[in-house]
Amino acid sequence: MDKPKIYITRKLPKEIINNLEEYFIISMWQEEDVPVPRDVLLENVKDIDGLFCLLTEDINKELLDKAPNLKIISNMAVGYNNVDVEEAKKRNIIVTNTPGVLTETTADLTFTLLMTAARRIVEASSYLNEGNWKTWSPMQLTGQDIHGATLGIIGLGRIGEALVKRAKGFDMNIIYNNREPKPEKERELGIQYRDLNSLLKESDFVCILIPYSPNVYHLIGEKELSMMKSTAVLVNTARGGIVNESALYNALKNGVIWGAGLDVFEKEPVSLDHPLLTLKNVVTLPHIGSASINTRLKMAELASNNLIKVLSGEEPITPVS
Repeated sequence: MDKPKIYITRKLPKEIINNLEEYFIISMWQEEDVPVPRDVLLENVKDIDGLFCLLTEDINKELLDKAPNLKIISNMAVGYNNVDVEEAKKRNIIVTNTPGVLTETTADLTFTLLMTAARRIVEASSYLNEGNWKTWSPMQLTGQDIHGATLGIIGLGRIGEALVKRAKGFDMNIIYNNREPKPEKERELGIQYRDLNSLLKESDFVCILIPYSPNVYHLIGEKELSMMKSTAVLVNTARGGIVNESALYNALKNGVIWGAGLDVFEKEPVSLDHPLLTLKNVVTLPHIGSASINTRLKMAELASNNLIKVLSGEEPITPVS
């Protein structure tokens, strides 16, 4: 019996490919740092049974029309807003993602961004490297305290819970907002629920950790930013589009809020002429929330195992649909 055919949209580590070769005939885009061109992707999905893709690929009706044999879309990410899940469902195509394995690493990065923005680490490093450190002065490069501050978490999923544990080590007062309150988690973690407006008003740090959907597009805009403390820091490691970037730029520039840490943008890669990149009080990163070696390998392994399960006639490990 012939092996199923799969297409992989980015060059993967050898150990991942070796595992997949036992089960599949593989075609793969051979660039590691360059997304597969759209025309190449559309050509390569014509006779495949499985697709291993990243957030950089738009898996929409146009592509699905080109792939009549497709049975599974294995997305190497927790989010899946790059996939038209409803269209896939109509065609009985299974969509999977990679939750769980990146929880701790993303929580690490979220707290790193919070600390870096609060203590002006990037700005201070540049200040030294540019030769501006001539003397010590009482208020030079002073930042915001983290210990004892109030942390507001928007989205108490796996990563939100992991962030709570890190914040507890800094004696932070922790409040959260979620689609539904979680009384058991409140008792377990020692946290308190707030409606969104109250959370924004009370928090010294606001961390966004909700999945993206059209319902949360520009959830944080001019009105919401105006509710925050003038000393507050906003951190987004979820998805671009949840924050209105134009409103955030104005809030940061005009002192409505004190600072921000951003790992995600509405359009990625972000343009180098984006206004937010001109501000000293915002720390910007190129979507590296899960970027540890071990975590990325675990994500690739889970995405691979979802392909193996489904194309062997078994249930997927982490189905989206």
